Amino acid sequence: MSDKEPLFSKKNLKLLSDPLNSSNPITVQVLGICSALAVTAQLKPAIVMSISVIAVLALSNVIISLLRNTIPNRIRIIVQLVVIAALVILVDQVLKAFVYDVSKQLSVFVGLIITNCILMGRLEAFALGNRPWQSFLDGIGNGAGYSVILIIVAFFRELLGSGSLLGFRIIPESWYIANGGFYSNNGMMILPPMALITVGIIIWVQRYRNRNLIEN
Repeated sequence: MSDKEPLFSKKNLKLLSDPLNSSNPITVQVLGICSALAVTAQLKPAIVMSISVIAVLALSNVIISLLRNTIPNRIRIIVQLVVIAALVILVDQVLKAFVYDVSKQLSVFVGLIITNCILMGRLEAFALGNRPWQSFLDGIGNGAGYSVILIIVAFFRELLGSGSLLGFRIIPESWYIANGGFYSNNGMMILPPMALITVGIIIWVQRYRNRNLIEN
């Protein structure tokens, strides 16, 4: 790559756009599914988890890219895990300091970002072979692709399962059967299997709209 290549060249912008669609880490690469099952019963924890993963992924990509020529190959996995673990601990402490209630909801799942295969996958597949700026964009792009799916799943699970979004009542109380209405929350939506089913529907829709994903 030329040193004079623009920061936001077409090639660099693809690092941001491709993970949102044709190389989405969840629906195409099928990585990070566990998070989609664990933290999407409500929208707020899903958003906080998404921001956390974007931050850890982008920063770890940059750090590993900066160190890539000095890391001995035989210990590269250990170095990557140390970098990710340090960033996750930092993010966890920030969440406890500023959004303690959400931090309690996320419980151990913030710590489990360390084992999220999206992070290790991007460090191995991209950051070890590319410059810091491109690695940063790759981290932001893949984190955003992950976040879009998480937020979509959480949106439908909270809306249909609890009748609310971000804790605010969306479906009027007067609509509920108990109040003489016609509506009842779908309790199945807040169960983990429905997260997997919802992700499956999203994958089906995406592959229907993008036939080249099937062909490839």
